[in-house]
Amino acid sequence: MTDSDTSDTPRLLPDAVHQPVSPGTALLRLETTHAREGILDGAWWPRSRDIGAELPSLITALTEHLGPVTRVGLDASAWDELPTRLVIDGRVVHIDSFPVGDDTVLITRGDRDHFSLLVVPPDTMPDAARAAMARAVRADNVTGAEQILIDTPSPPN
Repeated sequence: MTDSDTSDTPRLLPDAVHQPVSPGTALLRLETTHAREGILDGAWWPRSRDIGAELPSLITALTEHLGPVTRVGLDASAWDELPTRLVIDGRVVHIDSFPVGDDTVLITRGDRDHFSLLVVPPDTMPDAARAAMARAVRADNVTGAEQILIDTPSPPN
């Protein structure tokens, strides 16, 4: 995929790849072991706070790597509107409101398999977004989403 690709599907980049990122990018570290050491499993940089517009492409991309996603947990105060469910690629995905903050999204595959993603605010500068996303997917990361965003501020415009 090139930098000029404008597809609506988030790009999934391994943590070893350090290339320009843009809003709509998902960066994942998918561990197949039961001993997941890092706090976060990945990061997502949505284009806006419109969950109905942003979530379908993320879920489609995640489904390719994780299998069917059944639930998504989001903080209702962080999004323009939060429906209780969306039909994505012919499957119902339930959306739960949790007080996780605007910096986290919880993904559930099956009944009990959970993944936690850092949510980079849509208006974040690309260098800061890339730094936050790269830190979130480090296998040894023990820093929570909120602190990662605090530690990687955007430079002044």
